This record gives sequence, structure tokens and C-alpha cells, in this order.
Amino acid sequence: MDIKENLYEILFGAIQEGLILVDDKGEIIEINKTGNIMFGYTGKELVGQKIEVLVPRKVRDGHQNHRDNYNEHPTSRSMGSSLKLDGLRKDNSEFPVQISLNPFQSSSGKRYVVALVSDVTERRENEQKLFKLRESLEQKVKDRTRELRESERLYKSIARNFPNGVISIFDKSFKYLFAEGQGLYELGIETSDLIGLDYLDRIDERARKQVKLELDEVFKGEFKSFEVKVGERTYSINAVPLPSEENQVDKILVVEKNITAEKEVSRRLEENLSQERELTEMKSRFVSMASHEFRTPLSTINSSASLIKKYHEKKQYDKLDKHADRIKISVRNLTSILNDFLSFEKLEADKMNVYLAPCSVPQLLKETFDEMSDITKSEQSLVYNGPNELVVNTDGLLLKNTMINMLSNAVKYSGEKGEIIVSLKESKESIEISIEDFGLGIPAIDQKNLFARFFRAGNVTNIQGTGLGLNIVQRYLKLLNGEISFESTEGVGTIFFITLPKEN
Repeated sequence: MDIKENLYEILFGAIQEGLILVDDKGEIIEINKTGNIMFGYTGKELVGQKIEVLVPRKVRDGHQNHRDNYNEHPTSRSMGSSLKLDGLRKDNSEFPVQISLNPFQSSSGKRYVVALVSDVTERRENEQKLFKLRESLEQKVKDRTRELRESERLYKSIARNFPNGVISIFDKSFKYLFAEGQGLYELGIETSDLIGLDYLDRIDERARKQVKLELDEVFKGEFKSFEVKVGERTYSINAVPLPSEENQVDKILVVEKNITAEKEVSRRLEENLSQERELTEMKSRFVSMASHEFRTPLSTINSSASLIKKYHEKKQYDKLDKHADRIKISVRNLTSILNDFLSFEKLEADKMNVYLAPCSVPQLLKETFDEMSDITKSEQSLVYNGPNELVVNTDGLLLKNTMINMLSNAVKYSGEKGEIIVSLKESKESIEISIEDFGLGIPAIDQKNLFARFFRAGNVTNIQGTGLGLNIVQRYLKLLNGEISFESTEGVGTIFFITLPKEN
């Protein structure tokens, strides 16, 4: 007989481990003699049965799930060296095993797994005996040798100072004497591989100098707690000196912890706290401003209504128009304030809807001019410079509200006479609307805060207003993918520039 032709059969029968061939459905295709003996079976008893027949009943259901997961991503691996696995004999007795899985695929494409099973009963018993023996020897050695008395003191220091993180002990040359911690295992680093290596070589170059300077102070007897930032990661480092029996610091204990996640949580909490403070302040300013802004027009309406009644009774009709006009102006001011509040509330709640459609900007500006006619001062005039037709894709209502707000400001902060010039220009992809007045202008010191909520320039505090208008305009334009800017000189006037895309 040619030995090459029977090599598989020879190896299958001679191997000292249990060898089990299983298909992708978990059925046993073949088992060698050693495997039969190990599990208490003979001949072909196990062939055709599920592999779970060799698994203790208490974990059998879970094993089938593990097998299905393994078949999805089969890899060669060993089990039972760290986990305690048990096999089930035919007589229902259990024994400890170590298993090595090796997947392969036949030429026809069918998948199989070869399991090598070792009975590790003796090894486990020896481990238990060795553990007990080691405990006994360690106690005796601790009582007899100075070196292990020092180690005992080090271990007590570790236990006393150890937080969650990676702990290390170094000598004066920063060589590892001890290293332990979950962080090392997550990086795939065996702690024993670090002993004798230079700790500073593991530190990112961007932080190495800082860490060395801090730890040099620990070797002088100081306790140190500091943070190190490397890129987007932040680490907390705590270090304590470990004096010898001669009270000389020749070793230090260092505890490292990645606190990036904690820092991010802290940052978000701080942001939320800042927003809460801002909201509280905003509510306070809102109540204060609202009470003031509503009081003035309401008082005017009340007094004018009383005077109208009085003049009517006295038949002094020539004085009625003046107070009727005052009531109309006050009602218009109240309406403007309410509109600002309602718009602001919608924007804050993110409930402002945008409806894009073709819009004739010259026609929209003409309609806005008509609505402004009631509030322009006696000798003020609105002047338009631009094309008669220019269509863009935008939300006409938001744009109109924007222009009403801008023109109301121009009228309010300009004198009794003069022009307010609105110009319309177009470029290849955008349009620009400018609103120029020759009124009070904006003080340079106030210009950086002009679009802030409730902000009013220092030279207009005696003129009625909510301080919300420009903030609302800016947010309207953001919804329309537009921008607003301005140029202003106090006492000369102001020109605002609104830029909008032709297509949205």
C-alpha cells in the first residue's frame, strides 16, 4: 500500500487529540478513535449527530447560537486556554476541554470545521494545585526575603492609589518596573512586554517634554496631577513618589486615564448651562423690554382716547384728527412689536416655514413702499433705483417682511426730511438690495453687536424699538441662503446690503 495515499487515514487515527469533522449545519461527519474514547463512544455512534450532543446541557442552547455566529465569520482559533470549557461524555459526566477550531472549504464549495479537542482534566487539577502551592510559597517568601517585603509595600501603594485606568511603576531612568490596566489590553499590549522599556518612548512627541518635566518633580518627592492633550484626545495623569526604606524616592507610580469622553460630556454640559443662562437672561430682558415698550403706546392710546371724548363733548372737532393720528401710530407700533415677538418665537422654536417660488423683486419693493406710506415722516421720501423686472426664486413673504423691517428702521432713525434710497442690482448668480438712509448712523462701538438679540445702539435708546428687528432679518436671510452687511458713520447715515441667490 502506498503510504501517501493513506496519509490522511494514518494521521486521523494516530493523532493524540480528539479530532472531529463537522459540516456547516453542525452535524458530525467523522470522529477519530481518540475522540470516541474521550467522549465514551465507539465506532460510528456520533456520525450524523449534532455537535451539541458533546456539549453540557446547561450551555447547549447558547452553543448553537455561538456556532451559527462562528459560521458567519469562520476563523482558526483556540478556546479553553482562558475560558473554562467542558465536554459531555456519553454517561453524562463532564470533563474540562481545550478546543482548536480550523475551518476549510472543499473543492465543491461545501464548508467544514475541524475541531481538535484535548482533555485538560490533569492540567486544570495541576493549575489548582499550583495555585495553592504558589500562595503558600509566596507567603513564606514574603516572611523571609527583603525583596518581596519591598514588593509587598509597592503592591499596597498600588492598591491605595489605584483609580480606573492604567497604572505603571518606573525607576529613575523611566524604565518600566510594573504595568497593569485595562487600557493596555485594549491596545493589545501585554504588560510583561513593557518591563524594562522606556516609558517616555511611548509618549507622543507633542506631549513628551511636558510629561517628563512633571514626572521629574515627582522623583523629588512631589505628588503631581495634570492633564495632557494629544490631538483630539485628553489624558489625566496622577503620579506619586514611592520612597524606599531609606526614604529615597527611586520609584514612582503613575496612573493614566483617557478622559476624552469625560471632557466632551463636560463641554456639552457647559454649553447647555451657558444656553440656560442665556435663555434666563433673555427672558428677563424680554419681560423688562416688553413691559416698557407696551406701556408707552398704551398710555398714548388711553390719553388720546380720553381727549377725543373731551373734545367731542366740547365740539372742538379740529383737535380730533391729531389724537386719532396718535392712536393710529400707537396701534401700528404695538402691531410692529407683536409681529417682532411672534417672528422671534417662531425662529427660536425652529417653526418658521420657507416656501420658495418665482418672485418679482421690483414688484415686491413697490408693494413695500406702498405699505410704508403711512409711517414715513412728513417730508421723507422712498426712492427706488433699479430694473423694472427681475425674478428670483425665493420666499416672497419672508423677503417682504425683511424689507418692511429694514425700511421701518430707516424711517424711524432718519430725520423729518430727506430720501431713503433702495437700489436693486444683479450679478450672474445673485442680486443685491441696498437700503441707504441719511439719519443717525450707528456708533462704531455698537456696530459689532448690531445683530444681537435685544441689542440697541447707544444713540437710539430714546426711540421706541424692541432690539429684535435686525436679529430677525439676519435669521430670515439665513433661511433664504442670503447675507446682510452694512456700512455706517454716526451722524451721517447707514447703508445696508442684502445679497440673495437667484436660485434656491
